[in-house]
Parts: sequence; structure tokens; C-alpha cells
Amino acid sequence: MSPAAAEAWFQSRGWTPFPFQREVWQAMADGHSGLLHATTGSGKTYAVWLGALAQAAQRGAATAAPAAASGPGAPAARAAAAAAPPLGVLWLTPMRALAADTARALALPLPALAPRWTLGQRSGDTPSAERARQDRRLPTALVTTPESLSLLLSREEAPQALGGVHTVIVDEWHELLGNKRGVQVQLALARLRHWNPALVVWGLSATLGNLEEALAVLLGPAGEAAAEAAGRPARLVHGRIDKALRIDTLLPEHPGRFSWGGHLGAQMLGPVVAEIDGASTTLVFTNTRSQAEAWYQLLLGARPDWAGVVALHHGSLDASVRHWVEDGLKAGRLKAVVATSSLDLGVDFLPVERVLQIGSPKGIARLLQRAGRSGHAPGRSSRITVVPTHTLELVEAAAAREAAQAGRIERRESPEQPLDVLVQHLVTVALGGGWTDDAMYAEVRGSHAYRALSRADFDWARAFVEGGGGSLAAYPEYHRIARVDGVWRVPDRGIARRHRLGIGTIVGESAMKVQFVNGAVLGHMEEGFLARLKAGDCFVFAGRLLEFVRIREMTAYVQRATRRKGLVPSWAGSKMPLSTELADAVLERLAEAAAGRYDSPELQAARPMLQTQALMSRLPTPALLLVEQFRSREGHHLFVYPFAGRQVHLGLASLLAWRLARDAPNTFSLSINDHGFELLSAEPVDPAPLLDGRLYAEAALLDDMLASLNASELARRRFREIARVAGLVQTGYPGQPKSTRQLQASSSLFYEVFRRYDAGNLLLGQAEREVLVQELDVRRLAAALARMRRLPAEHVRLEVPSPMSLPLMVERFREQLSTEKLEQRLARLLDDMNAAADRREAGAPPAARRRAARGVRR
Repeated sequence: MSPAAAEAWFQSRGWTPFPFQREVWQAMADGHSGLLHATTGSGKTYAVWLGALAQAAQRGAATAAPAAASGPGAPAARAAAAAAPPLGVLWLTPMRALAADTARALALPLPALAPRWTLGQRSGDTPSAERARQDRRLPTALVTTPESLSLLLSREEAPQALGGVHTVIVDEWHELLGNKRGVQVQLALARLRHWNPALVVWGLSATLGNLEEALAVLLGPAGEAAAEAAGRPARLVHGRIDKALRIDTLLPEHPGRFSWGGHLGAQMLGPVVAEIDGASTTLVFTNTRSQAEAWYQLLLGARPDWAGVVALHHGSLDASVRHWVEDGLKAGRLKAVVATSSLDLGVDFLPVERVLQIGSPKGIARLLQRAGRSGHAPGRSSRITVVPTHTLELVEAAAAREAAQAGRIERRESPEQPLDVLVQHLVTVALGGGWTDDAMYAEVRGSHAYRALSRADFDWARAFVEGGGGSLAAYPEYHRIARVDGVWRVPDRGIARRHRLGIGTIVGESAMKVQFVNGAVLGHMEEGFLARLKAGDCFVFAGRLLEFVRIREMTAYVQRATRRKGLVPSWAGSKMPLSTELADAVLERLAEAAAGRYDSPELQAARPMLQTQALMSRLPTPALLLVEQFRSREGHHLFVYPFAGRQVHLGLASLLAWRLARDAPNTFSLSINDHGFELLSAEPVDPAPLLDGRLYAEAALLDDMLASLNASELARRRFREIARVAGLVQTGYPGQPKSTRQLQASSSLFYEVFRRYDAGNLLLGQAEREVLVQELDVRRLAAALARMRRLPAEHVRLEVPSPMSLPLMVERFREQLSTEKLEQRLARLLDDMNAAADRREAGAPPAARRRAARGVRR
């Protein structure tokens, strides 16, 4: 087919192509690779899909219906002509849940434009019978995931089965770009390009702040060089269409002068119920699975008549539950769905009218992505409403809207040279036809993540999978590849089976199946939470109140609880840090308040708290670093507000506490949130090093960081993930999963063995790098230190905690106190704080009161 045929198909359905769709059709027909960046729901799918059909026709791949044959032998001729073309197009999706929805959209134009083509899906959810059919003959176009593509690459016949792939489309590229799954995609593309140097690759994205870099990562140096040599340079296409986007905030009636995480939750329930009641279908997004479970219970408690039409969706629920919810959304049967990021991406839910975001989105890209779930079609408007759970989230909501309208979207950067992914890939390719040293080294360096890989590091990785490195040579199971007729292959069938079971880079906490005693499966939960429960304990999961019965063979058996309350489980790594772009925008809004400007509804609602902060202390701004001190019966409190996000604040708090204690021995307890951190000490702290910038020196930063934290333990924990990706630790066979304790023991054993007997093992160095880069975000931490050195610091001694320091204290209290004791403690604190604020307001002279009203401290 041609771009003209694509245009005609659009017209047959009463559609008019957008200019960017025509641009992509022509570019792909001409053999260009590229990246399409367009608003969610604007028509990206058909832009690249019809372009792929045009590219296939240009290459001579059959798309049209076969001509009729007559005469002797006609039946055989017709059968041969009617055979579907071999696999030529791969569509990569980051989530299995998107595969079926994507396949439905791709199938729509095939009868008219490519009737001979077949289309299939392959992921972890694909039935075994369908897999068996694909093993005999793959479809012409295949919708799959990075993990399933790597499994295809590990097949012995991979060069024959995948060598004819001429087009690869990577959907939701922004979701893959910044993690190891994206590196896995980069290596897979390098392998496909090895077989077909003219490979056409397109990425799709709706929310990226560094598009040129994202395109370079997608193609890799080899892809860019091949495109330039062929005279078909890569294209960056912007899908600009007029699509209305409304971002607003559900304002609390009484935000108050003091607030902390979750403080406004119950107050916002009534307005949320009203918003849902007034819309046909609403998506209620939360940032964590715990929050989703809690809000689902709150909604049903407020409206019991919504049982059956309000649903819950997150990644820990059983696949059958998730599919039921997705089908209900598409059919318009559900009134509302409370969801996490499990519904952020691509799935087309046309009936969704409203999107609510519980709490701050913590990032501009996430806000825009979730907004696009409503009005998910060209020409329809999108709307998202932020529901603050504490008063500072009102400021974050206003800041997020301003940043979104200004196009200040977060960057995504590819990991650099993760050797665990390389080790896994070398074994995968050895299974899938084998490789030779020089050719494989050149192929791997053709991907962006490994463009600077040294030959010494590549040779180390090859030697590691060949013989286990310096400490595992005596164990045959770690001799994973061997040279056969000059080609590296996997000669052992047991090793091959174990490797295929472990392919992939998604490594989470070990999960247990949660199942009713009578047999119905609810989903999976992290073993760490379930292992702490005793028989009879109650907890909330899958929207139900459950009673824990027992654990047997990595399955937690439960029954319906008769009590009214239970624990809301927590999941590891569930808190999202504030992005740099949003943090900067928040400080800009605080500067407006400090200048007496409350121009948005959100700042007006937050005005009592902001003015109280200005009266009792100061408001931090882009030009001011606020440092507060306060003494209580607990000890000496030091509060600092860099506004760098909780991930950076964890490193900053540890670093500064270590440096302070090094100069004057002291013991510190730490508390962090997205806005700042608290150092609580037994002995007084001299604030001078914090005010003159000495403490923020970048000299010896890495050494001090590692010394301030339990770096060995952090690296050991990080090594657990690396060991699993590199194939050192197996998660077990189907039906025989290993427990977290077994996995921890195995990875810890490898860690200690390598440290003692193989100190040059590069995976140890990778563990330390990932602790600094991924867990502590050392680059952003260094930038925060540099900014703190430049800024003038304002030091305020507090009579009572300020509105901004209270949330940090509550974070610490929650880890130490029961709910009842926390409420009592807070009540006493709030009495003291309100009395102090009243005294300040009453005692301040008129001029000072006017300055406080403008948000400026005396």
C-alpha cells in the first residue's frame, strides 16, 4: 500500500488525517526511522502502523490480496499465493495489559489495506496453544513485550525467524527509556539490525522533555550511522493538534494553618464522591497501591450502593481481576475505577469522562499522561483534577499546572553500561544462533547504553559467562557458554532452560500468591508484609477486608474477615519523589506568595498556612534556603528545605548528619519528605556550617556519601537485583518459587564470595554505582548541594514547630507511634502551635502584620 491508500482508508471511515500522520506515513514509506511525539489520544498508533504497512509495500512485502488463479494446479497456486508474509513488523509494548488493546487497533485496517497479513500477540499472558502455533509459524506482525522479544531471540532458529523483520515500533518509549528494560530493548534492536542493517525503528511518546536524546538512544550509534549512510536521516515528528487540556484542583473547604501528609484525606472524600457522581465514568488515580486500597474502601464506605460499579486496579491484583476492570471501563459499565500507574499507559478507554489525581502527581509527565486517559481520542478534550491530601499539595497542584502549560516536562536518561543486562544478553544470543567476539563487541557498542563499552569490560563479561569469573570456575552451572566451531553457544540444555526462565530485567520484591482457603486467587503481595502477619490478623487487599490464616508453599491463605478494620499493606519503593521540574515550579509559587501574590485558586486556599509560615518563620523561595531550629523534649531539631525530592533528601540528610557528627560528635535521627528533611539530635547543633555553606562542599562527595550511609549494606541489597538479572540467582521453577529469604541468602553469598575472592568482579562496582545513581540520585544531589552553596541561608529559631516543619515530624512519629498515640501527640502539638500563631498575630505591630499577610517574615 502507499500513503495515498492510508489516506483513502481514513476517508472511508469519515476521518481526516492530521498533518503529522501524513508526515509519518511518507517518512516510513521512504525508509526513515524516527520518534513521534504527540499528545495522548491524538492518533499516534495509526500514524506509525499505516506507515509500517507503507514501508512493507515499498520493500516489496505482499500486502494486497492474491490474484485469482485458474487452470491445472490452480488450488495449489492459490494456496501458495494466499500464504501470509513472514514476520516483518514487531510492535513492542511496555505492558502486557496494552497488548490486546493494541492488537485490536492494529487489526482494524488490515482487511482493507493488508488482507494477507496475520497479526498476533506474544507475552506472558499468551495461552500455550497460541504460543505453540506461533512456534510453528510467526504472524506477519507481532505485538510483544521486551521480555518476550528476548525469549524469541534465545530460540535456536532466531536468525531465520527474526531475520526478516524490517520494522520495529516501540510504544510508550518514555516508559522504557530510563530503565534496564529500555537497555534490553536497545540490545534487541542491535541484534535485529545485525541481521537487517536497513531496519526501520520508530518510537512513540507523549511525555518527554529530551526528545533529541530519546531518539538517539532509540536508534543507537549504529542505527544513526546506517540511516545517514543510506541518505535517510532519522526524523523527529511533533504531533501538534488542537486538543484542549484542563488542569484544576478540588479545593478543601477548611485547609487550615497546619497540615501534614494525609491530613486532608477525609475532608476531601465528600467532594470526590460528588465529582464521581456527576460524571459518567471516572478514573481515580493514586500514587501508591496502599493509597488505592484505602481510597477504594473510603468510596464504598461513603456510597455502599456503588458496590459492583466502582472497581480497583493495580499491579498486584490477579490478571483476571485486572482484565475484568479493563473490559468494564471500555464497555462503560463502571462508574469509577481507583487505580495506580497500572492504568497510566496506552489502553483506550473512550467512556472515561473525568480523571481525578489523589495527591500531588509528583511530576509533570505523570500529570499529562494521566490527564490523557480522559478524552482519549482526537478532537476530545482532556481534564484532570488534583485532589490535595495536605495543604502544600495545593501549591504543588498550582505549580504542576503552570509547568505543564509551559511545557516543562521531565527528562528521561538511559542507564549507562549495566553489565548485568549485558551478561544476560550474551547468554540469550548464544542460545539464539551464537556469536563471535569481534562481531558481538561491535554489535553491542552499536547500542546507546554501551557505546563507550571498553573491550576489556566486554571481555570480562564474556569470560564471566564462559567460566564464572575468578571465583565460580569450579561450578559447572556457571560455565554457561562454550566455543563450538569458533562460535559461542550454550551447550547444556539445563542451563538453557534456567536462562530462559530468568530472562528479563524486572526485579521486584518476592511475591506470594494471596488465595482464599476455598481456592479463589486474589493476586500477589510482597512476602515481606505477609511474613509479619499472625493467624487472625486482618488486612485490606483487592478491595476486601481479609483475615490471614496461614502461609504454605509461598501461598498466603486468607478468609473473609468479620472485623471492621484491618491493616492497609505497604509495598516497597512505592513513594514517588518530586521531580526537579515540579520542585522548581513549587518554589516559584512560594516566591509569589512571599511577595504577597496569591493569583491562583490553589494559593488562595493555601494562604492561611503560607501566611502562618511567614509569620512564624520564612517562606523558602528560589533565592532563599530556609534553615529552622527548634528544641523540644525529644532533643534538638534542625529543619532544612532544599526542595529536591525525597530521594535526594535521603542522601542529603545522611551526608550532612555525617559531616556534622564528624566535626562535633553527635547522634542523629532523620526524617525526610519531598520538601526538606529533619535532623533530630541529642546534643545542640551549631548552625554556622549550614549557613555559610561549608557543609555543602562537593569535595570528597562520593567518599563522604558512602561513609555516611551503610554503603556496604545498600550495595548488598542492590546486588540482589543484579545477581538475578545476570543469571546468578534463580527465582525457582514454575510451581516451585523461591522465598525472599532464599533469594537474599543466595545473592548475599555471591556478594561475599566476590568481595573476598574476586575483588575485580565488575558486578560489584555496578552495585555501588547503582546505589549512588539510582537510589540516591547522586547527580541531582550534587546539583542540590551546588544550589545550596550559592543561596543565602535564612536561619530561624522556632518557638514551636512551623507549618512546614510539622509534616517532617509527623513522618517520624508515624514510624514510632500507634495511630491513637499519634493523634494524641498531634493534638498537643497543634494546641501549642495554634496558641503561638495567635500570639504572633496579636502581638505583631501593624507593619509586621501587613508583611506577614504578604507572606514575608519580619
